[in-house]
Amino acid sequence: MMELVKNTKIDFMGLKKYAFAFSAALTILGLVGTVQVYRGKANLGIDLAGGTSMQLKFQKPVAMDEVRAILSKAGHAEATLQGVPGENILLIKLRAHGKAEEKMVAEPVINLLRQSLAGNPFVVESVSEIGPAIGHKLRQDAALALLVSALAIIVYLAWRFEFKFGVAAAIATFHDIFAMVGIFFLLGIEKDLLFITALLTIGGYSLTDTVVVFDRIRENIRLRKRATFSETINLSVNEVLSRTIVTSLTVFLATISLLLFGGIVLHNFALALAIGILIGTYSSIFVASPVIAMWRGEKMTEVKG
Repeated sequence: MMELVKNTKIDFMGLKKYAFAFSAALTILGLVGTVQVYRGKANLGIDLAGGTSMQLKFQKPVAMDEVRAILSKAGHAEATLQGVPGENILLIKLRAHGKAEEKMVAEPVINLLRQSLAGNPFVVESVSEIGPAIGHKLRQDAALALLVSALAIIVYLAWRFEFKFGVAAAIATFHDIFAMVGIFFLLGIEKDLLFITALLTIGGYSLTDTVVVFDRIRENIRLRKRATFSETINLSVNEVLSRTIVTSLTVFLATISLLLFGGIVLHNFALALAIGILIGTYSSIFVASPVIAMWRGEKMTEVKG
């Protein structure tokens, strides 16, 4: 395998205090963001909050200020507009209000724009309308999916290694998920079902990287009976560091390509993946392994499996 770094001797465990402080800040921010998302108070896409989304392709460039003024006069001042440079595509999102199901507004808005922009015809490429109750149900289902994934992680790693390893991996995985929610909440980036998909993808990637580190730790425990557990963790992480960098860099470059060329619909999804790859790589080194060391102590108890 190609190696970008060789024979490193980095004291990762010596940096755990700084890593835990940084991770604590990310987790607190993530918890705040998660509560706001569940309450529907964050910047949510229509599939989580309810509302209407329309993608229109115009024959000529269209001024978003003009469209915004037209929608404001029609009572849609809260509409979110997003254009695709060079393609004359306009994405319009109208949030639903209240808890009751509201009448759909796509057709009246489309007719209004056809009349008001008669000199610039357009075609409707897509329309999506979701009621507020459905959006609330989807938020609940997303939370349940994340909880089930955490339980599955604990059970799998408890079987493959031991219970403490499973809990540590689950902590690292949820650290990544909360960190992503917190970052997107802080930046005010819209969160939709694709964002939830990205969270689950990031959790799976982080778990894979963590398992590689745990495998090397288990092997070195059997070989290095006289070392402390922290020394064994440092050795193990340094031994897989090149593999971690190569794998993470490869996936990161793929997500950057998706971010640059995937189009407007996949932009936030790709951004979440790109940031998540960095956080997942960090957590497998600075979260999962130190948690195991603090829980098990320095005694070199052999790991089953």
